[in-house]
Amino acid sequence: MVNVVVTDITFEPVYEQEAEIVERKGTGHPDTICDCVAEELSVELSKLYIEEFGAVMHHNVDKALLVGGVADPVFGGGKVISPIEIYIVGRALSEKDGNPLPVEEIAIEVVRNWIKKNIRHLDPDRHLIIKPRIKPGSKDLVDLFLRFQQKGEVPLANDTSFGVGFAPFDDLERVVYETERLLNSEDFKREHPEVGEDIKVMGVRIGNRIRITVACAFVSKYVKDMKDYLEKKEVVKRKVEERASTLTDKKVEVFVNTADDPQRESVYITVTGTSAEQGDDGQVGRGNRVNGLITPYRPMSLEAAAGKNPISHIGKIYNVVANLIADRVVKEVEEVEEAYCYIVSQIGKPINEPQVCDVKVRTKKGAKGVEEVVKEIAQEELDKMPTTWKRFINKEFSVA
Repeated sequence: MVNVVVTDITFEPVYEQEAEIVERKGTGHPDTICDCVAEELSVELSKLYIEEFGAVMHHNVDKALLVGGVADPVFGGGKVISPIEIYIVGRALSEKDGNPLPVEEIAIEVVRNWIKKNIRHLDPDRHLIIKPRIKPGSKDLVDLFLRFQQKGEVPLANDTSFGVGFAPFDDLERVVYETERLLNSEDFKREHPEVGEDIKVMGVRIGNRIRITVACAFVSKYVKDMKDYLEKKEVVKRKVEERASTLTDKKVEVFVNTADDPQRESVYITVTGTSAEQGDDGQVGRGNRVNGLITPYRPMSLEAAAGKNPISHIGKIYNVVANLIADRVVKEVEEVEEAYCYIVSQIGKPINEPQVCDVKVRTKKGAKGVEEVVKEIAQEELDKMPTTWKRFINKEFSVA
């Protein structure tokens, strides 16, 4: 455990600071769409490689770009005029013994299936053009990948990078996360089909007051007119307020679609339930971190975890494991109120031997002697790292 360090948190808790900001981009946000389809492709490629080679082979399909289309939503209907384009870009092994593997065909099918499952009114046959651009990986990184595969050894880090995590969520973080999860839940959609999947939630706390701003794409065919729209928007506001009241004792104000101008007949309606039909473009890595939030008052990595290979890519593995360590420390060590974890790799070295794994803890007043148990938890998760890839393939982790 020479590289595991446990230190005290010496800075003021985020939740005690005068101000705080938290954001979450929902399922139908163009950035989230890119993250999710890239990750789905990594999972499917991993399964293909296991079937063909008996092991996950080198790939990084972590570059996806969504180019928004053109649409004409109107109350009671509307149409998509020009389709959305999704480019799936990356590196992957595309042949076996000189014979091609269906990498780009799988990419197209993955995007189609994910859209069908998650964006109810976006028809991949009519509203979408999928353009895979996947090439072979660089020789040095492929060789680095094969070096441990052939020997059956611990994977070697494919990059010098870092991952960070923290636990637990505070009140604002819980409210922001649960607001989006509520509005995009199956139950809510059954009761309120007019609510699209493109939902962005911004939370701001000043002292003990929380302000939640929700950008919610309404599906135009379920909205009869302006009066109906305003009534349905008020329902969304009320439902968010009710959920927030169960998550915090702080005063919560909720605002929905604040750019609306009913006098000018300008409101947030869409044909498909996502701004990708016209209003916005998307890209992997610009959305939620692996814990599902964007938290500028907490440590974050700029790495795009989605689509990276789950075997050796530190930008994916370390961010997830750092959150696992922080979460376990808070849940299993009674004396610890809050934990942060920072892990940094060195390219070419075993992934479970980071240069440092720094776990910072905030303990309850008077608590002592937690260092050894915290180190043990961190070391356990590091030791598991060579098999963590299986949990990615089983979709146990969200990276968006």
